[in-house]
Amino acid sequence: MSRYIGSVCKQCRTEREKLFLKGDRCSTNCTLEKKRGKNAPGQHGARKSKMSDYGKHLREKQKAKRVFGLTEQQFKRYFEVADKLPGLTGDTLLKLLELRLDNVVYKMGLSHSRKMARQMVMHGNITVNGKKVDVPRYEVSIGEIISVKEKYKANSQLKKLMESPAAVPSWLNFSKDTISGTIIGEPLKEEFSHPINGQLIVELYSK
Repeated sequence: MSRYIGSVCKQCRTEREKLFLKGDRCSTNCTLEKKRGKNAPGQHGARKSKMSDYGKHLREKQKAKRVFGLTEQQFKRYFEVADKLPGLTGDTLLKLLELRLDNVVYKMGLSHSRKMARQMVMHGNITVNGKKVDVPRYEVSIGEIISVKEKYKANSQLKKLMESPAAVPSWLNFSKDTISGTIIGEPLKEEFSHPINGQLIVELYSK
């Protein structure tokens, strides 16, 4: 399955909740708050039916995939890795997703959305410990320093974001002056990007 390139607003309508796929713009101009957003997309979107247990499990997985912008194959690979690690598989899975480089760039407030963060990484504008890393799935580790390349610091969008920096989670230490951040811990469950029930995803893959 290739990466989704359609309207991201349709994805939020399908899940019946804001996934903030457009970042801050979702707070001010959200389709869900308009008349057509009350229903799911498609010809039969207005139909109301009771969701089965399988449907609830599937929707939770789809929600996680969409929040982090992953394909089915990529997501399943993360699950297989999480399943082999100690701890609760659901929480471990979400923790691995939080530690993706593109997500960290977004959480540092260097981009409006994860899509923009992914582009920044792929275009070579992000460094880890002073070395260029252009792989969005790169897993950051405690102690690593994520910075913006010097030439990109003049970017108009980045400058605008730095005028009012976003609040960063406790496991990140961000400096507005150097436009860089350090990983000082592991993501906390209460600070995960979106309220996702990891246990439902585990149960889905266990069927």
